[in-house]
Amino acid sequence: MPELRQDFFTKEWVIIATERAKRPEELVTHRQVQPPPAFVETCPFCPGNENKTPPEVLRVPAKGDQWKVRVIPNKFAALSSEVQPARSLQHLRRRIDGFGFHEVIVDSPDHSRCMAQLSDEQVASVLNAYKQRYSSLSLDHRITHITIFKNHGVDAGASLQHPHSQLIATPVIPSQVRHRLFEALRHYDDVGECMFCHMIEREVEDETRVVLKSERFVAMEVFASPTPFATHIFPLRHMATFGDISEMEIIDLARILRTLLAKIYVGLENPDLNFTVRSAPAEYTQARHFHWYVSVIPRLTRVAGFELGSGMFINTVLPEEAADFLRRVSIEKVNAAAAGR
Repeated sequence: MPELRQDFFTKEWVIIATERAKRPEELVTHRQVQPPPAFVETCPFCPGNENKTPPEVLRVPAKGDQWKVRVIPNKFAALSSEVQPARSLQHLRRRIDGFGFHEVIVDSPDHSRCMAQLSDEQVASVLNAYKQRYSSLSLDHRITHITIFKNHGVDAGASLQHPHSQLIATPVIPSQVRHRLFEALRHYDDVGECMFCHMIEREVEDETRVVLKSERFVAMEVFASPTPFATHIFPLRHMATFGDISEMEIIDLARILRTLLAKIYVGLENPDLNFTVRSAPAEYTQARHFHWYVSVIPRLTRVAGFELGSGMFINTVLPEEAADFLRRVSIEKVNAAAAGR
């Protein structure tokens, strides 16, 4: 029988369509893909082409003049740091001049390898760059929220093949984030505990939706996953903002994030995907009611009329089966390749 499940965090409903449910392996991306070269002469993100990008704002150095990670302003930015966030209201039409920061984090000098194929050390360097930029931009009093995200593949919105992430800092808190903060605060007022910590504890005890668990993080399929294989990575220590992460936690997160991405890469044959660091604004540091996490969403299905019309998603893969599928995926070959390069 089909069932409706409610998301514990947002209170939104999801349809688990068991009558037309698919086995996880049925969603494997079967396509012929030509492996990209390690260097592309025309790619602005490849080493030696640094003059094709705006001046970098952060570099994680390697040996000599080489680099591990570069952070640069987006050449085609959605927002501009050159204007001021002047507000206006005219006949109920509210506007803010397009102030903000839009940056690109180049994950690696290697054009050919996505994050699933990088070493844990390299992923940790990327996460360190995320944190440095998050912390630095949070000091700007005009910024109220920072979103860090990755688009992998054309269907996920990637316009350049070279592996990279992005960061957008805005003068407003997006309504989706505000809604999550509201629900978390309401739960804390009602129960006196963080709803995320409560859920994590129960899911770790239950184990059926847990994909990976380390000393400091757990990756799991959420009970009411809106799409197949939508996986969240939660820190086990309560933290409201991404800026609270410690050096040891960055190392551990790099390991579990890279392992999860490798399992998706192997098990589902490198699907397009997005991941997002869902964090409270920096001013919420030490807040007891919110808990940041990483949301990984493979793009295996398309949003159709029902989803657009109702805001309710239909998921054709049971989260429990998705978790079991990912747990059983072997990534030895990916690990060996990452360690050997």
